[in-house]
Amino acid sequence: MQTFGGFKRNGHTVYGEVRGEEVHLLAKPFWLALDFTGEVVPLRDLQIDVPVAPGKLIAVGLNYADHIAEMKRTPLGTPLIWFKAPTSLLPHEGTIEIAFPEHKTDFEVELAVVIGKRTKNVNQAQALDHVFGFTIGEDISDRVLQSSEKQFARAKSFDTYSPVGPFVYTGVDVADLEITLRQNGEVKQQARTSQMIYPVAEIVSFASQSLTLLPGDLIMTGTPSGVGPIKEGDELEARIGDWPPLRNSVRNSGAP
Repeated sequence: MQTFGGFKRNGHTVYGEVRGEEVHLLAKPFWLALDFTGEVVPLRDLQIDVPVAPGKLIAVGLNYADHIAEMKRTPLGTPLIWFKAPTSLLPHEGTIEIAFPEHKTDFEVELAVVIGKRTKNVNQAQALDHVFGFTIGEDISDRVLQSSEKQFARAKSFDTYSPVGPFVYTGVDVADLEITLRQNGEVKQQARTSQMIYPVAEIVSFASQSLTLLPGDLIMTGTPSGVGPIKEGDELEARIGDWPPLRNSVRNSGAP
């Protein structure tokens, strides 16, 4: 397994491969080319940032049977996809800001896929060849807006509503990994990626029939059951397999 990330260094975004406590810097984002500069920086000297900069941020819904049941929905027979604004991305240890504190706003932990090649009309057998790697994501969702509007984009696209990270991992098998979310230390969501109705290869293939996927595009693959509301002061921890956890705090928008 290789580990890649995005970092802030002297106010600028840089990308590199994480090797233990060191980051080997790249001349370009890792999803474009593994062009190492030769410079090595201690991880402690860098600020972990959003690990990707997608042109498209795609979300998949209703991909776990138990979640379909808790949301009182019915299976569609094909993946349900929509777009989230890339400006909603939030790094590890960033703060989720609840846009409407009076609304029910839920956490949703998800496996996220980073596209590594231009992808159009790919079949399922070849789809994983177009994936660069995987990361942890959360799809923060304003349920009041989601239920009152015919599309989900606004309800899920407020700034900070897409925590991702801390890193991107390649050379990993994500077919059957534990996926969990803890709220203030208490397990709220716990499942395995093998429970997804539509696995990664099918999702990538399906999306590519309608869209041209480009390197760096990010696909969130849906959440298991156990979603619940967040509130100011919460601490969220999302985990997939044995990867380092994604941690984020919560406050109301506009709070000091």
